[in-house]
Amino acid sequence: MSERIRSLDPILRPGSIAVIGASRRPGTIGHQIVTSLVAHGFTGPVYPVNRTARSVNAIHAWPDVRSIPEPVDLAVIAVPKERVCEVAEECGAAGVGGLVVISSGFREVGGEGLEREHQLLAIARRHGMRMIGPNCMGVINSDAAFSMNATFAPVMPDFGPAAFVSQSGALGVNVLDYAKELGIGIAQFVSVGNKADVSGNDLLLHWEDDPAIGVILMYVENFGNARNFLEIAPRVARKKPIIVLKAGRSDVGARAASSHTGALAASDDAIEALLRQSAVLRAGSVEELFDMAVAFTARRARRIPASRRVGVVGNSGGPGVLAADALEMYGLEVVEFAASTVQRLQPLFPAEASLRNPLDMIASANPAGYSASLDAILDDPSVDSAVAIFTPPLGVRTTDVAEAIGAVALKHPDKPVLAVLMGREGLPQAKVELNRAGVPSYIFPESAARALGALARYGEILTRPPRVFPELRAERERAAEILHNAGASGATRLSELEAIELIRAYGIRTVDSALALDADDAERNAETLGYPVVLKVVSPQVSHKSDVGGVRVGLRDAASVRSAYREMLASVLRCVPDAQVTGVLVQCMVPDGEPELIAGFSRVEGFGPMLMVGLGGIYVEALRDVQLRLAPVDHHDALEMLRTLRSARLLGPFRGAPAVDVNAVADVLVRLGDMAHAFPEIAELDVNPLRVGAHGALALDARVVLRENA
Repeated sequence: MSERIRSLDPILRPGSIAVIGASRRPGTIGHQIVTSLVAHGFTGPVYPVNRTARSVNAIHAWPDVRSIPEPVDLAVIAVPKERVCEVAEECGAAGVGGLVVISSGFREVGGEGLEREHQLLAIARRHGMRMIGPNCMGVINSDAAFSMNATFAPVMPDFGPAAFVSQSGALGVNVLDYAKELGIGIAQFVSVGNKADVSGNDLLLHWEDDPAIGVILMYVENFGNARNFLEIAPRVARKKPIIVLKAGRSDVGARAASSHTGALAASDDAIEALLRQSAVLRAGSVEELFDMAVAFTARRARRIPASRRVGVVGNSGGPGVLAADALEMYGLEVVEFAASTVQRLQPLFPAEASLRNPLDMIASANPAGYSASLDAILDDPSVDSAVAIFTPPLGVRTTDVAEAIGAVALKHPDKPVLAVLMGREGLPQAKVELNRAGVPSYIFPESAARALGALARYGEILTRPPRVFPELRAERERAAEILHNAGASGATRLSELEAIELIRAYGIRTVDSALALDADDAERNAETLGYPVVLKVVSPQVSHKSDVGGVRVGLRDAASVRSAYREMLASVLRCVPDAQVTGVLVQCMVPDGEPELIAGFSRVEGFGPMLMVGLGGIYVEALRDVQLRLAPVDHHDALEMLRTLRSARLLGPFRGAPAVDVNAVADVLVRLGDMAHAFPEIAELDVNPLRVGAHGALALDARVVLRENA
């Protein structure tokens, strides 16, 4: 463990704590933090610091941190914002190892607050102190070796395998309460606040090799360093799952997150791309976060399904159908049972029972029926996980059914079992039985389906090959020359011909093209390229050529080329009178009938170059069927982008058309991602359309915008 990571020990594993701003007045934050530390049995000394009081909570108080006669590992600061920097300086002089700054009034309020935060961070770094906050709720370590609740939350979570980092203190309080109710053990909790120093990335590194931490939960409102997260999270996720709840999906939510944290929220499309590449599981709500957390904290033995194939068993048809619907919605497959499994089940149940998947044992099912049927389903080679649903009838105790489900689950350690216990009667005791067997339990089928979907996705994360970036064969010097010449001329974008030459230099196949300056030139170029040809107007003022009549296709002789040239220029100037036409691009005509994609990249503040692929041509803006990833990408990333398009079926054998060469398309995406990383002077690049077929990918047009002052 590096020294920087280890330096979080004074905060998360302190031997002594000073509470600066400790108050004798109940209801104040300083009073509550001292109370929480004492009430929950912090194992080290607690030093209240109050300039006027002799004692706080019957503990001797000190006028300042320098007066404390023993070394202090952690100082929790809860003083008015105007005094925070002064107090931090005193802590540094006294040799304090870490700070937790509860006080607000910093970056989140802007102006003087932002400057105050910069000063505070400078003090912490000058003295080598790590700092949580400011504007945070505090930290918890529920390990019995520490029993530290250095927050103003009234709840101390039970010790367990989860670590939780929250960018919202208020949400953190509710999360701790909810976790206790659901029986989710939390080893460490950190409210990071403004993240002036310690960030979520730092905590991922700190928890990466901590044997007490089995799953990491995160509530974030922004990613301070998205690129670092992309470097760290995939490695950590191979050791323990990371579940992220990201606020600000909507425009309104993004604005609220920005005003709350004092940082601009990135678009949710960029966030989704980051999280997919980072091998983390994304929760869409607090409820979903805890549905997943229940599954992963119950599975310390790491039972991850080998596939998405699921069996469902229950004593009522309705909940079974709801479960099947939800499972399929979350990407799982409710498979047909093998014939041998059905034969095994037939003698166990009356004729009214439905022995298909989902299995409905009907209301007369007893614990023995659950045991026998679940055992048979888990023995089925086509099933890799199961959901057992119990709707309480008269005469059957929930705890007895839970005990039966748990016993069978222990018999099949390689196949996860999730339980749905509908109705609250007997649920608390039943959960104890199921937790003992490592079976996550829920009240509703949809919750179990969400959780099992997350387990299956995590299994796929574990089998994903490491990212590999092979050396690409490309004429990088030629690409650099094209960009240099354009920049030296003061151009803000490349001409169409330059753009095509640029991507061709990077190894991307392009349609044969030539620039014509007049009708005679167009005719000569058409003769050289060979008929039929396409004409496209070249003008910096015209982005969507077809909208203004700036494209002519299917020209098969010299006369049609000359006529199309004149008509096209007249149409463009009629629609865009101030258009500066610099020529006409003459291209070989490519037969219709193959799918068209758009591929390219742009730069997103805080994320860097963002690669895009989607349904192209005229449909890209109407349908917005696109996938994004942070560039560069490897071949696996590129293939996943194509598979997750809503229109992905068009790339396979479809309506008699052969399958597209997706590997060739993936190669284009890898090359564009490499170009985005290698040439920061490119602000935007679009290849649209990218014609794709059974024999590869062909760029028909390209657009390149340069960054100002690059």
